[in-house]
Order: sequence, then structure tokens, then C-alpha cells
Amino acid sequence: MTNFMERLTNTETLSAKKQLFLITWPIFIEVFLQTLMRFSDVFMLSFISDDAVAAIGVVNQIMMFTFVLFNFTAMGSGVVVSQYVGANNPEGVRKTIAHAITVNLTFGLLVSGTVVGFRRVFLDLFSLEAELYEFAEIYMIIVGGALFAQAIVLTVSAILQAMGHTKDVMYVVLIMNLLNIFGNYLFIFGALGFPELGVMGVGIATATMRILAMIGIFSLLVYRMPIKLPFKAFLTFEKEYLTKILNIGVPAAGEQLSYNISQIVITIFITSLGATALATRVYAQNFMAFMTVFSMSISKGMQIFIGQLVGAGKEEEAYHNMFIGVRYAMTVALSIGGLLALFGEQVFSFFSSDPDVISLGAAVLIVGFVLEPGRTSNLVIISSLRASGDARFPVLIGMAIMWGVAIPLAYLFGIVFEWGLIGVWMGMAADEWIRAIIMWTRWISRKWMGKAVVEQAKEE
Repeated sequence: MTNFMERLTNTETLSAKKQLFLITWPIFIEVFLQTLMRFSDVFMLSFISDDAVAAIGVVNQIMMFTFVLFNFTAMGSGVVVSQYVGANNPEGVRKTIAHAITVNLTFGLLVSGTVVGFRRVFLDLFSLEAELYEFAEIYMIIVGGALFAQAIVLTVSAILQAMGHTKDVMYVVLIMNLLNIFGNYLFIFGALGFPELGVMGVGIATATMRILAMIGIFSLLVYRMPIKLPFKAFLTFEKEYLTKILNIGVPAAGEQLSYNISQIVITIFITSLGATALATRVYAQNFMAFMTVFSMSISKGMQIFIGQLVGAGKEEEAYHNMFIGVRYAMTVALSIGGLLALFGEQVFSFFSSDPDVISLGAAVLIVGFVLEPGRTSNLVIISSLRASGDARFPVLIGMAIMWGVAIPLAYLFGIVFEWGLIGVWMGMAADEWIRAIIMWTRWISRKWMGKAVVEQAKEE
């Protein structure tokens, strides 16, 4: 047990930059592969039609909403585990893991049943055209039924990363990518004698991949735990540990929940602009996701790094190291964003032959480049605040600005002023920048210090 905790925390002789690199590089590959998975779905669906891309884009908006619900437990457990690792408390790690998995499996099964049972209620919110509706419903039945698997994948991934096993998660996501692409290939193109099932086939490939990933990643967790994790641990309830998880997870996921609900509302605005705008938005979001791959990686790495430093009682060190993460994330994100803004038309022409989609998408990528510094700052600083235990402040600010700025301005610019998708993107850019300024102010104020959720180790 002692060797286990020493191995997880034996980084004090390393420089902060090297520590962050060792934590982050597997996360970078994992996030890149997660993005590639969504990207490959869109790319392969484009061989069916732009309508199929638009329909699945709408469903995935709903699916991302459910992922945020699962993150109530996943994100909370990741932060609590990282602080327990920093505080050298293996028993706290074990009990946190057991509570997190039990809660999210139960919740995942409930969400799966709700999504499938009420799929038409959700889809009716978007006023889809008949063909798009049919595509969306088929996909939602199949993928929605396997959402419980994603709940476990998210939870165990956060736990393994917080324990220092970031490479394990990277390998699991790599295998998920290969299975997903191979499954799409079989069912979209009818390869190796399989039937051409189109959107249904993509749904089958996605659902199967997630269930296999759930089994694989849970097996890895059991293998990596030198402390026994008996079955009865999953049936034992201790309010203390659930409270710690939810004290971080509810506010943290609340900020993402607010964001995803606001994105659903914005998607409803965009559907009123027509199928061209909707398809363009799906393509643009996937391209811009590559812009934020490194930012997402740094933010997840910083959450682990800052959490361990705070658990170890090294808050001043955590304060200075956050700026390293922002600097690296901003440099890479703006470099990629600049290339996308410059070559937007060429990029879009690989995926669509519609000149309206290509020209509109290229313009959106230019606005996206302006948006990116705000979004990158938010990703890294909010993760750092959450890791310190200061999880409530970001969600309160996020809800106020998203609903007080992003939604009204997206509607005003996009619908009232008739600037279309460009106007919607400008509203989202204003939201990111205002929140970023506030988050910078919060971190510099040091008001997050002293909010750790576990008993900190005494700094030597």
C-alpha cells in the first residue's frame, strides 16, 4: 500500500514543467483520439449525406448533455481521488472509487432508459425535417440504450487518470477508436459481407464499442488497484465520501450542464436557419474541436496536477504552475486555429461539395479563431479552480454569463439581425471572453486557497 502511494506521488524532484508533461502527454493523445472518434463519425457519415450528418449532430447534442450528467460523479471523483493521492491516503482513494462507480452505474441505467423512452419528446424540440427525424430516432434508440456504458467509462477514466495511470486511459481510447472506425466501415460500406445499414450501422458500431470499452477499462482498474476492491465495497454507503464527490462534482458538472443546455437552445436557433446552417455547424464544431485538443489535455492534466499539489498542502506552488498550463495551451490552440482560419475553404471542401456549406464554414472558422483565447483560458483556469476545491464559483459565473450573454446575443445577432450562423458564433465568442476575464481575476485573487475537500498533508 505504501509503495503504491509513493509511486503515485514520487514526482517532487521533477520540475513543474516535466511533471505536467508526464501527466499530460497521454491525456493529449486520449483527447485527440476522442475528438478523432467524433470526427471519423462525421467524415464517414458524409458519404451517406449531409442530412445524415445534420441528424446525428442533433442527437449528439443530446448525448453530450447526458455525458455532462454522468460527470457529476466522474469529475467529482477524479478531483477527490487526486487530492487523496496528494495527501497520501489510500483508504480514501479506495472508498471514493467504490462510491463513484456504484452511483454512476445506477444513474447511467436510469438515463439510458429515459433517453430511449422519451426520445421523441427530445427530438420534437428541434423541429427536424422528416428524413432527418428518421435518421435521428434510429440512432438515438441504439446509442441511447448503451449510455450506461459511457457513464462507467467516464468515471473509471477520471479515476485512473487521477491515480496517475493516464496511459491506460489513452490505450483504451485508442482501441475504442479502432473499433468505432472498423464498425463504421463494415456497416456504412457493407464491407466483408456485412449489410449496408447507414445511420443504423453507425449507431450499432458506437454502442458496441462503448460496451466493450466499459468492460475493458473496469478490468484495468481492478488490475491497477494494489488495494483490494471487494464487491461488498460497491454496496457500502458512507455519506462522507459521497458528499465529497458531489461537493466537487455537482458544481463542476453544473457549469458544463449549463453550457450544454445553452448549446441545445442555440442548436434550436440554428435549425430555424435551415439544413445548410445545421450541417455547417456540425462540421465546424468538429474542426474547431481539433483547435481545443491541446487545451482540453492541459486542462485535464492541470486538474490532476493542481489537485495533487493542493492535497499535499502546496497551494502557492499550484498558483504559479497554473500559468504554465495556460501559456502552453494558448500557444498551440492559436497556432491550429490560425491554420484553420486561413485554409477554411480547403478544409471544408474535403467534407462537403455544397458551396454554401463551404463558404459559410470558412467564415465560421475565422470567428472561431477570435473565440479561442477565451475558451482556452476558461478550460484551463476552471479545471484548476475545480481541482483546488473552488468548484462553485465557476458554475455561478458560467450560468450567469451563458444565459445572460451567449443566448441573448446568439439570438440577437443570428436571428434578429439576420447574420445567421456567423452571428450565433459571435454571441458565443462574447460569452467565452467575458467568462475568461472573470476566471483570470478569480485565480489571481487567490480566493480559491483553503478550499480543499480532503485533509491536506503538511507541507515540509
